[in-house]
Amino acid sequence: MNRPATRRSYASRVEKVVAHLADHLDQPLTLEQLAAIGHFSPFHFHRIYRGLMGETVADTLRRMRLHRAAVELVHGRHTLETIAYRCGYGSGAAFNRAFAQAYGMPPGAFRRRQDHAIQAPSCPDHASPEDAIMYEVRIETLPSRHVAALRHVGPYHQIGGAFGRLAAWAAGQGMRPGQQRSFGIYYDDPESKPAGELVADACIEVAQEQTVDGDVRTATIAGGRHAVLVHTGPYAELERPYRWLFGEWLPASGEEAADTPVFEEYLNDPQALPPAEWRTAICVPLK
Repeated sequence: MNRPATRRSYASRVEKVVAHLADHLDQPLTLEQLAAIGHFSPFHFHRIYRGLMGETVADTLRRMRLHRAAVELVHGRHTLETIAYRCGYGSGAAFNRAFAQAYGMPPGAFRRRQDHAIQAPSCPDHASPEDAIMYEVRIETLPSRHVAALRHVGPYHQIGGAFGRLAAWAAGQGMRPGQQRSFGIYYDDPESKPAGELVADACIEVAQEQTVDGDVRTATIAGGRHAVLVHTGPYAELERPYRWLFGEWLPASGEEAADTPVFEEYLNDPQALPPAEWRTAICVPLK
């Protein structure tokens, strides 16, 4: 087998491992089990994984679990102890340290901040500064993008598993981790249907001549006029700028959304930076 084919084979098998991690965040997983899922020798599996993905299995699992914890702190009502347990931490103190290191504040403070910022005011005449938060929106003419796409069906906050699989596929094509422009296309309003029926595409920009295989397909993100809002912070906080963009800015803008889906561009590498520094461009196509 030649080198490119070997690399693609390895990447396809690592993709299966990433998908398994995303689907089994609550289960104890050993390297031997993951090696078997990817049909690797347990002696060499982790070196291959780290070489292709640019991070360890533990890094991937920790990042996925802490992201889910952030989502649960924003939207759920689990106790901190339950969330810590679901993240695999034996004590609340260990979870607090890990979450604070990633998100810049303890989980309790993160939840209180989100509750204060997201809850609708009881009376419009007494809105707090946080409730009246505004964002900068630019109208830009964006170019079309040729992308490799992997379909995700289910809660949007779980799309990280699809991005992990796509990263493994890209590594098999000889692409370096984090070097391609990264996009998410979201076809549904998450409040319009059950979470398990939501549809999205995880995407990376590729050359026109790029070949694809398996579940990965090519697609085009249409260019044209877009309203662009750049959010800085954890992905778990994106609901707030979305609500403001569609509930406040768009109705008052004189613009009308085009009949194509919203997409996000992820402007920096979440593996290399803390969540507080993650930058996401929310792009709404306009007529």
